[in-house]
Amino acid sequence: MSGDTGFTIADFGLPSAATSQIPAEHANRVAAVLDCPRPVPDGSALPFLWHWAFFTPESATADLGRDGHPRMLPGSPTQGLPRRMWAGGRVSLHTDLLVGTPATRHSHLQRFQRKMGRRGPLVVVTVAHKIRQAGRLVVSEEQDLVYLPPRDTAETMALPSGDHHPAAPKGGWVERRVFDAVTLFRFSAATFNSHRIHYDRDYAMAEEGYPRPVVHGPLTAILLAESASRTLGRGLRTIEFRAVNPLFEGLPVTIAGVADNERIEMTAVRNDRAVAMTSILT
Repeated sequence: MSGDTGFTIADFGLPSAATSQIPAEHANRVAAVLDCPRPVPDGSALPFLWHWAFFTPESATADLGRDGHPRMLPGSPTQGLPRRMWAGGRVSLHTDLLVGTPATRHSHLQRFQRKMGRRGPLVVVTVAHKIRQAGRLVVSEEQDLVYLPPRDTAETMALPSGDHHPAAPKGGWVERRVFDAVTLFRFSAATFNSHRIHYDRDYAMAEEGYPRPVVHGPLTAILLAESASRTLGRGLRTIEFRAVNPLFEGLPVTIAGVADNERIEMTAVRNDRAVAMTSILT
């Protein structure tokens, strides 16, 4: 752990251990949200990155803060930094995560750093997860989380304008996608994510200064992986992704991919030419 010492994952409102039966019923709900083929039966391999819909936090509604996240305790390292986002991560699938078989996720604080950004102090946290099933290490993961100060009430992000259609990279492909309000709501429900920026338009605009509800970073990463797997006709084992700019409800995004042997580069580009997410997969 770098930066300040003495903190644990509990100081960030996150559990150190969680279990899941990986039920087929819920796997099929995720498939429905993503418009993927069904059914996903017991004994089958859970598609890559779908584990994000399992091992979800079980905070009581009374323990949530105004933003919908678990309320931080007084004196926590994120005190005064109410805005948060999932900025990126790295996932390795070591063997198939099987539907219908109990699994356990153990988590710890990997790194914690206080920094000074353009708009004031911030905290960058890296959380490490390991998922085991039937005594085997199945998934190892690092998640990069950023905690930001309150927005300046005079500052509101402009709605991205334009109709940019990137061409397919040489030897690659592109897909066009628009995230509607129903998809964002259903993905929040499937992942038990109550962060209001994703489904509460009034909160997203008035409280956090976004022009519309924000597309989940994990949803974007999953769709990048799904595009690569579907186009290339093979499974995936690793991803490294970085969220650069937010995507918004109702605005088009272009997913572009190109493969070089085992390495796949994927990008999500907004309608105003801004890159929203980059990823490398194998």
